[in-house]
Amino acid sequence: MSSNFILEKDLNTKTIHVEREFNAPIGVVWKAWTDPLILEKWWGPKPWIAKTKSMDFSVGGTWLYAMEGPEGQQHWSNVTFTAIEDERRFAADAVFSDEHGNPAPGAPIGHWDNKFVTLGNKTKVVVDLRFDNEADFKLLVEMGFEGGFTIGLNQLDALLG
Repeated sequence: MSSNFILEKDLNTKTIHVEREFNAPIGVVWKAWTDPLILEKWWGPKPWIAKTKSMDFSVGGTWLYAMEGPEGQQHWSNVTFTAIEDERRFAADAVFSDEHGNPAPGAPIGHWDNKFVTLGNKTKVVVDLRFDNEADFKLLVEMGFEGGFTIGLNQLDALLG
C-alpha cells in the first residue's frame, strides 16, 4: 500500500479532501480514472462492483454507472464532466440517479475536483469533494463515503501494483 494517504472532512466548508500517492506514472493513473474498463475494476468497495452503462469523457459528457451488489442490488449514479485538463485535472458533478441518469429526488450533488501530480515515477492524486449544503455533506459521510472510497483507492493501488 502507498505510504501517503490523507482523508480530511471539514463540515465548515462542506468538503472532503483526499490525497493518495500511487507507484505508477501519471499516464497509467490517469487512464485508471478515465477509462471505464479500468475504472470498473477498482471503483467501489468489493463485493460491490461498478458497471458502466455509458461514458463520454469530455466536458459536458457523462459517466452513467450502477454499483451492483452481490445479491443483484443496483444503485445508479450520473457523473457530468465539467472540466478536463489532460493528465492534470478533471472536475465533475456526481449525483445518485435512475438508470437513465435522471437525478434521484433530493439526492446530494457532489462537486469533484481531481488533480494528478507527477512525483518522479509516482503519481499523487488530490481529490476535493464539495457539497452545496451541510445536509448533503453529512448524508454522504453517514453513508460511509470515507470507508468505501478508502477501499476503492486501496483496490486501485493493488491494481496498479
